[in-house]
Amino acid sequence: MATKLARLSSLRCLAAAGRAGSIMAHPLSSVAAPLRRPAARLRTGSGTAAADATPRLPAYLPRLPARSAAPAWLAAPPASGWRLYAAQTVEAPTAAAAPPAPASSAAADAAQPVVLDVRGMKCGGCSAAVKRILLQQPGVAGAAVNLLTETAVVRVAVDGSSGGGASGGQQAAALEMAAAAAEALTAKGFPASLRSADDEGVAGSAAALAERKADEMRKSMCDLAFAWGLALVCCTHHLGHLLHSLGLHQFAHTDFMHALGNPWVSGVLGAAALLGPGRPLLVEGALSLFRGNPNMNSLIALGASTSFAAGGTSALVPGFTLDPSFLEEPVMLLAFVLLGRSLEARARATASADLTALARLIPDTTRLVLDPGAAPRPKAAPANSGSAAAAVPAEEEMLVPTATVREGDVVRVLPGERVPVDGVVLAGTASVDESMLTGESLLVAVGKGSVLTGGTLAYEAPLTLRATSTGSASTLAGIGRLVADAQSREAPVQRLADVVAGRFCYGVMAASATTFGFWSLAGADLFPQALDAVEAGGAAAPLLLALKLAIDVLVVACPCALGLATPTAVLVASSAGARRGLLLRGGDVIEGLAEVDTVVLDKTGTLTEGRLQLTAVDAQPGCSGDEVLALAAAAERNTRHPLADALVAAAESRGLDVPTASTCQTHPGDGVWAQVGERQVAVGRREWVLEQCSGHAGSSSADCSSSSSHAAYSGGSGGSDTEVWVGWPGQGLAGRLALSDALRPDAAAVVSLLRRRGLRVMLLSGDRQPAVEAMAAAAGIDPSDALAGIRPEGKAEVVSRLRREGRRVAMVGDGVNDAPALASADVGIAMGGGTAVAGDAAGVVLLGDRLGQVDEALALGRSTLGKIRQNLGWAVAYNFVGVPVAAGALLPAYGIALSPSLAGGMMALSSIAVVTNSLSLRWAIDAASQQQQHQAQQQQAQQQPVGAPTSS
Repeated sequence: MATKLARLSSLRCLAAAGRAGSIMAHPLSSVAAPLRRPAARLRTGSGTAAADATPRLPAYLPRLPARSAAPAWLAAPPASGWRLYAAQTVEAPTAAAAPPAPASSAAADAAQPVVLDVRGMKCGGCSAAVKRILLQQPGVAGAAVNLLTETAVVRVAVDGSSGGGASGGQQAAALEMAAAAAEALTAKGFPASLRSADDEGVAGSAAALAERKADEMRKSMCDLAFAWGLALVCCTHHLGHLLHSLGLHQFAHTDFMHALGNPWVSGVLGAAALLGPGRPLLVEGALSLFRGNPNMNSLIALGASTSFAAGGTSALVPGFTLDPSFLEEPVMLLAFVLLGRSLEARARATASADLTALARLIPDTTRLVLDPGAAPRPKAAPANSGSAAAAVPAEEEMLVPTATVREGDVVRVLPGERVPVDGVVLAGTASVDESMLTGESLLVAVGKGSVLTGGTLAYEAPLTLRATSTGSASTLAGIGRLVADAQSREAPVQRLADVVAGRFCYGVMAASATTFGFWSLAGADLFPQALDAVEAGGAAAPLLLALKLAIDVLVVACPCALGLATPTAVLVASSAGARRGLLLRGGDVIEGLAEVDTVVLDKTGTLTEGRLQLTAVDAQPGCSGDEVLALAAAAERNTRHPLADALVAAAESRGLDVPTASTCQTHPGDGVWAQVGERQVAVGRREWVLEQCSGHAGSSSADCSSSSSHAAYSGGSGGSDTEVWVGWPGQGLAGRLALSDALRPDAAAVVSLLRRRGLRVMLLSGDRQPAVEAMAAAAGIDPSDALAGIRPEGKAEVVSRLRREGRRVAMVGDGVNDAPALASADVGIAMGGGTAVAGDAAGVVLLGDRLGQVDEALALGRSTLGKIRQNLGWAVAYNFVGVPVAAGALLPAYGIALSPSLAGGMMALSSIAVVTNSLSLRWAIDAASQQQQHQAQQQQAQQQPVGAPTSS
C-alpha cells in the first residue's frame, strides 16, 4: 500500500515541478517512473538542497546518449501564444563537475520537436510525400508522419546562439520554421497547422480527431449508399443476361431491360457516379497528380476516368468498336472502392479507440465542495429502519464542469463514480479500481492521505479529496501524451516500406503503361487465345483488352497496405499496453523489445520490493545510535533513493529530532555529503565515507583508518543486508546502519520464465557481494551473472560491453543510479516505483510496479513485431502477385482476367486485411488480460476469509 501511495503521489510531484518551470513539461513528465517517497515527506531545507520538491538530476545526465525526442505537445492556448516542450536538466549540487557534452549531443538537444496536424493523407504514398516535403524544408532535421493519427512530428534544428534554451529566441525560431513547413505542406495539398493545445490535452485531441472521423464516416456512408444504388441499377441490366440463360425470355427482353442496356443510360449512370460519390476522390487524386505527389486516389481517378472516356468514345464516335460497357465500370469500381474504404475506416477507428477512450475516463462534471470546513450534521434514519442516525458532511456540493476545477479545490466522489481529478483523499475510506493505470485488476483500499489518479473508479463509500493536478497537468493527460508520442515514432522496419510507398504510384503508372503497350502491340499476336477475355472482336479487340488490363493494374495496386502495416500495429500495441500499465515510447522501442536476448536487473527496488527496513544500528564508542541515525536521515532527507526513504522513515518512527541539512551533495553510487549544523557528514559506502573523511579539513587519516574504527565493525552484517556507513571528519567511521529488503514475491517466477524463453538474466548492484549473491540465489540467477559493487557508470559500461558482444540488452531499473545504464541499453525499462530520472531515460515505463510486467512488455514487443512483419509481408505479397495478375499474367494459360471493379474491390480488401490483422493483436491482449483478471479474482477469493463480505 505504501508503495502505491508513493508511486502515485510522485506523479503529481513531477507534474508540479514541470508547471513551476524547474522541468519543462515532457511527454513523460506526468507519467515518468514515480518517486518512492510520498509528497508529504518531500520537505526542503535551506541552501542548495532546499530548492523545491523537484527530483534532483545527477551531473552525468547531460552526457547520456540522446534518444529520439518526444513531440512537442503544445499546452498553452493559442491566445497566449505557442509553447515548445522539451526535456531539460535541473542542475544538482555535486562535488565533481560534469564533463562537457559532445557536440553531437548539443546538436541533438538544439533540435526542437513540434507537432503538426496534417489533413489530406489518404494512403502510404501520401504520408511518404508529406515526410519528403518536410525534410526538404530549411531547418527541418527530421520528421515522422503518422497516417492514422494525421500528425507529423517535425524536429527543427535551432541555432543555439539565439539563447534561451528551449524558450525565448530558440522557441520563436523553432515555431517560425515549423510554421513555414506547415505552409509548404498546405501549398502541396496537405493542409497543415501547428497543433494548438487546450486543457483537454492529447486525449482531447484524440477525441476531436475521432469526432471529425465520425462526421466523415457519416458523409461517406451517404456516398456509399448512392454509389451502390447506381451499382444495383447496373446489375439489373446484367440480370437480363442471367434471365435469358435461364430461359425466362419474357422477363429478359422487356422494354425496361432494353432501356437499361442503352449506352446513354450507362453513360448517365457513370457520370452520376463520377460527379457524385466519386467527385471528392477524383478531384483530390487529380490535384495530387498535378502537384507531383500521386497517391491511391490518383490511381483510381486515372482508372475510372480512362474507362469512362473509352466507353464514351465508343458510344459517340461512329465506327469506333470499343465496348460501351466501359461506361459502367466507374460505377462498379467506385462502389467497391467506397465499400472497402468504409470498412477500413471502421477498422481504423477500432484500432485507435484506446487513445480516444482516455478522454472518456474523466467525467464531464465534478461534485465541487463549496464549504470544505463545515462541521458534519446528523441525518435522521428512515422510519422503521432500526438504524442509528448517520453523520453526513455539512458541505454543500455543486455539479460543475470538470474543466473548471483547479488545483486546491475540494471535490467529492460517490461510489460507482470515476475520480475526476488527481488528488489526495481528505476523508473517507473506499476501494478503488486502478486497472486503467496499472493493469492490476485487484481493488486498492484507500483512505485519508491516499493519492488518487483521475479516471480511476471508486467503490463502496464516498471520498472527499483535494485536487492536486487537473486538465493537461494530470496523470491521465501525461499518459495520453506518451501514448500519442509512441504512435508518432516510426519503427526501423517501416523505413523501407516508406521508401517503397513514396515511389509506388509512379511504378504502378509505369506498369500500367507497359501493360497497355504490350497487349495493344504484341500481346494479341503472341497469345491470341487471350482475346476471348473480351466480348468485342475484330481489329479493336487488342486495344480493348489492353485498355481493360491497364485499368486493372491502376486500381488493383495498393500502397495503403504498405503505409498502414506498421502504424496500425504500433497504435494497437501502445494503446493496449497503456491499458495494462505498459507505457511504450515508440515503434522503435517495440522493435527493440522484440529483439532482446539479455535482461539486466537492478537489485534494490527492481528485483526487491524497495521497502527497506532498518535492522541494526552500530555506533562507534563515543557516538550514540540515535545520533548516527539522525545525522544520516538529515543528510538523506532530500535525496531520492529507497535507502534514503528507509533511513528517514526509521528516524521518524523513533521520534528522533532530525536536524536540517543546509547543503547536500549527491554522489551517485557512492553516497551523500551534507552540511548538518556545524558538522560535515558523509553517508554511503564504507570506502567512500573513509575517503571523504580523510579528504576534508579537520580530519586525519588516523582518525578514519584506525584499527579501532575497523575493529568495531569487523563482524559485518547478515549476508543479505545492505550496509550504510556514516562518518565525519575528526571522527572517521561513526556508525553502520544495516537495512534489509525483501525479494519481490514474483521475482523467482519471472526470472524462471525469462530463462525458459531463452533469455539471459543478469543482476547488477552497487551493494556488497554477499547481499547480491544472496538475492541472486533466491531469484534463481546464475552466480556468474550477479555482479556486485558496480557504480552507475560501471552499470552503463557492463551494458555497453554486452552490446559490443552482440547482445540485445534490456536494462530494468528504478533509480537515479540506473539512468546511465537505462540510456545505454537497447531498451531501458523503468519500474513504476522508480525515479523520474529513470523514467525519462527509459523507453518503457511500467506503471504497475510489478516485475512480471517486464515479461509482458517483452511479449508485447515480440507479438507486435510479428504482426508488423505479417502486415508488411502481406502488403508486399499482395502487390507482387496482384499487379501481374491484373496485367494479364494468367490470361494466356488459364484465361483468368480481372475486371476493373473486381480489381478495385481487391485493392480495398488488402488494406482491410492489414488493419484487421493488427486488431487481432488487440483481441489477443484483451483475452490475456481477461484471463489474468480471472486468475486475480480467484486468488482474491481464496484469500478472502470465510464469511467475510465481498466488494461489489
